[in-house]
Amino acid sequence: MNNDVVIINLDRPRELRYGHKALKTLVALTGKSLEEIEAAGFDDFELVEKLVYCGLLSDAQKRGEQLELEQMEELLDCAPNYKHIIETVKSAFAAAFGVDPEGDVGNQPQPASELAGKNSTSKKA
Repeated sequence: MNNDVVIINLDRPRELRYGHKALKTLVALTGKSLEEIEAAGFDDFELVEKLVYCGLLSDAQKRGEQLELEQMEELLDCAPNYKHIIETVKSAFAAAFGVDPEGDVGNQPQPASELAGKNSTSKKA
């Protein structure tokens, strides 16, 4: 799996990925720039549907599914909650640009496994 793929739980776990084609489709569907889309927030339900739709196109293509924008209302209703949708879209959108979605919050604690790997060769005096 690519490191720019995030799993969203809908009717089944689906890969949400914003590659070039997805971003280009998103801009065409919304008539907005990426900056405008990012600034719009999640109170525009039609925009959220388009965000998820474009991010799911790659997954659907891999599975031989025909995904339609009109299916998004039903698919999004399968999510555990709306927070899951928002957080997953934010993470996938950030991953597309190699950005930590929490990056603006300050220094985030690293998992112990990552810290152990970084410090495993250093010795304290």
